Amino acid sequence: MPPKWRYGWEILPHSAHSPDLAPSDFHLFGPLKRHLGGMAFETEDDLISELRNWFDNLDVDFFRVSNPAGTELEVVMMDWLGKMLQLPKEFLFSESDKGGGIIQSSSSESGLMALLCARTQIIAKLREDNSELTKGQIIDKLVAYCSEEAHSCIERSALIGLVTIRILQTDENGSISGATLEAAVKEDIAKGLIPFYMGACVGTTTRCTFDNLKEIGPLCVTYNIWLHVDAAYAGSACICPEFRYLLDGVEYAKSLAINPHKWLQVNHDSTCMWVKDKELIEGAYHIDYYILRHKSQGQKMPDYRHWQIPFGRRFRSLKLWFVLRSFGVSGLQAQLRKDISLAKMFEKLVRSDPRFEIVAEVVLGLVCFRLKGDNSQSELLNKLVNDDRRIHITPSKVKDTFFLRFAICAKSTQETDVTFAWKVIEEMADKIFPRETEL
Repeated sequence: MPPKWRYGWEILPHSAHSPDLAPSDFHLFGPLKRHLGGMAFETEDDLISELRNWFDNLDVDFFRVSNPAGTELEVVMMDWLGKMLQLPKEFLFSESDKGGGIIQSSSSESGLMALLCARTQIIAKLREDNSELTKGQIIDKLVAYCSEEAHSCIERSALIGLVTIRILQTDENGSISGATLEAAVKEDIAKGLIPFYMGACVGTTTRCTFDNLKEIGPLCVTYNIWLHVDAAYAGSACICPEFRYLLDGVEYAKSLAINPHKWLQVNHDSTCMWVKDKELIEGAYHIDYYILRHKSQGQKMPDYRHWQIPFGRRFRSLKLWFVLRSFGVSGLQAQLRKDISLAKMFEKLVRSDPRFEIVAEVVLGLVCFRLKGDNSQSELLNKLVNDDRRIHITPSKVKDTFFLRFAICAKSTQETDVTFAWKVIEEMADKIFPRETEL
């Protein structure tokens, strides 16, 4: 069972708004859709159905006053998951006066929030040193960095933030090293530019490779660069002690995001984002709209409206609570280990056929493979497999090499599913290269 929240708050299922207010008493911008207090249910199925409808349609959480349960449960869930990941205490509400987390809609939103916070921080610092500088003059010189294998959301964040982004070349392992980042930073400083943000990846989307946080992190501290870690997929595996090393170096980061909806059995949308200093994120987006002022402002509980781009938000923490209580830490670890073992099984099947090759080291549940030869053969294989419609796989391309991606992350996937998928792939490969053909 996840660790207990040390303050021991009781979160009542009927307190999705201020407990002394009925829905008819809540006069803000719209009604609360459901209220469970005093309702009777014939069966457990009726209760579950009503709960699902209620929370799916709940319009809540402008601030804590409108939804104490939503805010307080989210605070608890972010600490539960943070402790499961063995995050540094600076990221936790219960262990730090400054740190904490929020459940965002996506890694894209988390990355954008981090970049905009970094931009706000560096602008404030430079204008403090030189009040004659305008925001526009500073923004024109800002430079962000990411890997050529990073998710497109990092590049998109830079486009929205109106800053230059520099795409760094990865090494043979698909990683950004400290030397690569430092060379780029020094070159940009010599040009009069201002490095301010690094979007590092723990488990890239293309082939699940890992930037070297232990080398990148100290450099970001030295050059005052905001380090944001995007561990959307691979971060979930770090609840297993044997994979926690993948997050080594996260102590240098100012923000981190993982997606429980990718590999922790939580329905979309559920992106958990932690920050070391909530004052930086609140300070960047705080607008004290008069009609939303309340007596609890500035207290321990956060006003999540200052932590995100949208104003309103849904009760995302409940589904995470259900999953953690249903599976428990050991149950989720067992599921992750099963998926990774199935990926290793698929890797062996690929290696057993001399027509194929593995493109990247199989660390977690993603296997990247291709037919030997030029790209056209693997491109044709991808088309044949997906047109066949018995299974579906996605391709990618790194450094002009086209390959196919076989991901295992569904709870129901078993060995028979893996062998069936490989059978289909071999059948389609036979249409391109019969087994007796030498490549």
